[in-house]
Amino acid sequence: MANVVVVGAQWGDEGKGKVVDIYTEHADDIVRYQGGNNAGHTLVVGNEKVVLHLIPSGILHEGKRCIIGNGVVLDPEVFIGEITKLKESGRIKDDSCLLLSESLHVIMPYHKRIDIARESKSGDRKIGTTGRGIGPCYEDKIGRRGIRLMDMLNPEVFALKLREFLEEKNFILEKLLGEPPCSFDAIYDEYQGYAATLCNFVADTSLILSKDLKAGKKALFEGAQGTLLDVDHGTYPFVTSSSTCAGGACTGAGVSPRDIHEIIGISKAYVTRVGSGPFPTELLDATGEELRQTGGEFGATTGRPRRCGWFDAMVIRYAVRVNGLTGIALTKLDVLSGFDTIKVCTGYTFEGKTVEDLPAALEVFGKCQPVYEELPGWRQDITAARSFEELPANARAYVRRLEELAGCEIVLVSVGPRRDQTITLRNPFG
Repeated sequence: MANVVVVGAQWGDEGKGKVVDIYTEHADDIVRYQGGNNAGHTLVVGNEKVVLHLIPSGILHEGKRCIIGNGVVLDPEVFIGEITKLKESGRIKDDSCLLLSESLHVIMPYHKRIDIARESKSGDRKIGTTGRGIGPCYEDKIGRRGIRLMDMLNPEVFALKLREFLEEKNFILEKLLGEPPCSFDAIYDEYQGYAATLCNFVADTSLILSKDLKAGKKALFEGAQGTLLDVDHGTYPFVTSSSTCAGGACTGAGVSPRDIHEIIGISKAYVTRVGSGPFPTELLDATGEELRQTGGEFGATTGRPRRCGWFDAMVIRYAVRVNGLTGIALTKLDVLSGFDTIKVCTGYTFEGKTVEDLPAALEVFGKCQPVYEELPGWRQDITAARSFEELPANARAYVRRLEELAGCEIVLVSVGPRRDQTITLRNPFG
C-alpha cells in the first residue's frame, strides 16, 4: 500500500497533469490540496486535449473518486463550467465521483476586482498574478474574514457574512483603488444560484479520506504550481498564496503526515517560469525562443508565454530537500531533441563566490550567476521510445547526469504529451 504526493519541483507548469493522470490508474482517491483556478493542467487523451483548472486530473478515469480539499480556494463559476463541459463530453456520469470540502474557501467577485486593481497599480513591481482573486481570497482566509463553502450553502449565514465583509471590501475598492463598489444583492443572488449546484458535491472530505485510508485504499495527492512558488519556501514575494510543497498536502486535505509514503517531484528537462521574479538560467535569446516554441510553453490558464532556460540543478536539489522527494518524474525530454549541446546549471556564484543553496534574499538570488556544464545532445526523435534502453545514448546519459546532480532517483521520463509517451522506471505505488 502507498499514498503518493505529486508536487511541482520548479516554478510550476512542469507537466503535473499528465503525471497525475498516469498515476491515477493505481489510486482510488485523487485529491487536489491547494491553489485555485490559477493553475492549469493540460492532458492529451488519445487525440483530445483536455485542460483542467480545479478538478483533479483523475476525473478522466472511471471508478475513481476525486476530491477538492479544504486547502483549495474555489471559484464557483469556474468549477461549474468545468463540470458542465466534462458532463457534456461524457466524462462525469455520476456526481458522487467528485467531492468538495465543506471547509474550503470561496473566491468572491471582490477578490478578483481587488486582485486586478492592485496589479494594475503596481507598475514595475508587478507580481505576475493571474487576476483570478486567489491571493485576496487566501488573505481573507488567514485574516479570518473568509467565506467557506459551508457558509455559502446557508443563506442566512452567507447574507450575514457577505454584508459584513462587503463593507470593508467596498471601502478598499473605492477609497484605495479608485474602483466602483460591489453590489450586495447582485453577489448574493449570483452565489445562491451557484449554491443550488454545489450542494450536490459538498462533504466532510477529511473524514471520508480518513475512512478510505483506514480501509486500505490508495490516495494520490495533487498539488498546483511548484516548489519555488510556495508562499513560505519560494522566491517571495514572487510566489503564489498557498503551500505548494509536500507539507501542504496534509494541511490542505486534512490527513496525517503518517499517511504519506511517497513524494514525487515533477521536473521538466529544462526550466520554465511564468510571471516576475529571479530566474538564473533564463535564456533571452534564440535558444530560449526555440525551447518555448518546441515545448509549447504558453500558460494553460492565461496563455502567457513562459520564460525558458536550461535545467537548474540548484533548484531541483532545493526541491528534493524541502519536499523530501523520493522520486523525480522528468517531463518534456523530447523537447531537447535536436540540440547539439545542452547546458545544465550545476551551481551558482554571487560576487565571485560559490553559493551553497538557493538564497532567500531576492537581492542576492536575482544576481546569482549560473555555473554551467555542457553535455552532448542528440538529434533523434525520441517520442516513440517506450523503454529507457530505446533512448539515444546521449539522452540516457543526460537523464542519469540530472539524477546524479539532483541526488534523487528519476522514476519516470516523459517523451511526449500523450499518456503512452511515457517511460516508467519505478512505480511509486509499488
